[in-house]
Amino acid sequence: MKYSVEIPNGWKMNLAMIKDPVAAYEAMTNVAKAADEDGYESIWMVDHFHTVPRPSQEVTFETWMSLAAMARDTRRVRIGQIVTCNSYRNPALLAKMASTFDVLSHGRLNFGIGAGWYEHEYRAYGYPYPDAPERLRMLREALQVILAMWTQEEATFEGRYYQVRGAINQPKGVQKPHIPILIGGGGEKVTLKLVARYGDACNVLGDLETIRHKLAVLKAHCEMLGRDFATIHCTTGAVCSIAEDDETALALLPPSVRNQLRDTSLVGSPQTIRRRIAALEDAGIHELILDFPMSATDLIPIHRFAREFVAR
Repeated sequence: MKYSVEIPNGWKMNLAMIKDPVAAYEAMTNVAKAADEDGYESIWMVDHFHTVPRPSQEVTFETWMSLAAMARDTRRVRIGQIVTCNSYRNPALLAKMASTFDVLSHGRLNFGIGAGWYEHEYRAYGYPYPDAPERLRMLREALQVILAMWTQEEATFEGRYYQVRGAINQPKGVQKPHIPILIGGGGEKVTLKLVARYGDACNVLGDLETIRHKLAVLKAHCEMLGRDFATIHCTTGAVCSIAEDDETALALLPPSVRNQLRDTSLVGSPQTIRRRIAALEDAGIHELILDFPMSATDLIPIHRFAREFVAR
């Protein structure tokens, strides 16, 4: 099992206690540095503009700009988006951004992308908000555009939503044959089929039963397309709070987080967390993206989890 850290960018109100935006950025990058130094596999950041559960005036840092800065603040850890909303950036431009990012990070980019869902952001920023099937059709075309930009000398694609005609993308990035693509979402008819066709990794969420089911669906799509399911890196997210006993670990969480825990949440003593990790590994998960809810102001849980699990 690989262990990674979700960087608090404000979307979950996890920077609200820090009123100076410069101090909030420094708190974010301190989390990234801790993950880098403690041996975690990667760091990830959500791609959102407004806070949840409701939009507010609290800071929410833009993902690609923030992670580019963190690429310079770290040396070893891989860096990804969980996940980029396809609708927010033209895919040819996004491919160019990713190629540049891969170079400036010395080949450490995990490119995460999904169809998008947060309607309020679309409306507020003036983006069209088509229905889910159309957003997924747009994602399918975008993936083809991005791969063309990463592999062709002069990319060409004629689609319903996107067209590129001789687009040059230099540099194309460091990683070969191209930057790895993680596709987020668990839609069984379309999203997981896109993973089987275009993805190097997936990100599925839910309880253990849901994760097992989604990965079984993904495996079936792979078999239908002639893809080796074993070549797909399977990830999920998990809230993490570690303490001497389960009750103390639970009490450390904000009430809003406690109300949303699943049987995949890593909350409890090291022994409890170890059992839950084993169950996730048995379900087919290769990497856990950990959300330490208080990490913007307290790095101790990140360090402790690393000592108990990452170092092993």
